[in-house]
Amino acid sequence: MPWRVVRWAPVLGLSALWWWAVFRLALAPEAGVLEGAVAAGGWGLSLLPVHCVAKARAAGVARRRPPRQVTTASRRRRSGAGSDLS
Repeated sequence: MPWRVVRWAPVLGLSALWWWAVFRLALAPEAGVLEGAVAAGGWGLSLLPVHCVAKARAAGVARRRPPRQVTTASRRRRSGAGSDLS
């Protein structure tokens, strides 16, 4: 149980800091560069693909698919077009 608190406490603290900066930018006329930097930094971090893991740690989820075989379909002949394409 304590490891969950240790893991989630910084996340909740940084989230609260980000929301404080966003609300201060939106509502306070004296908001400045610090609030803007915190808000822009948090938004920039949200663009990172943090859900990705290395293939070695994926535990069988990221299996390699076999290559697809390419097939060629024959062209359909129109009725009355004849038997020769030339």
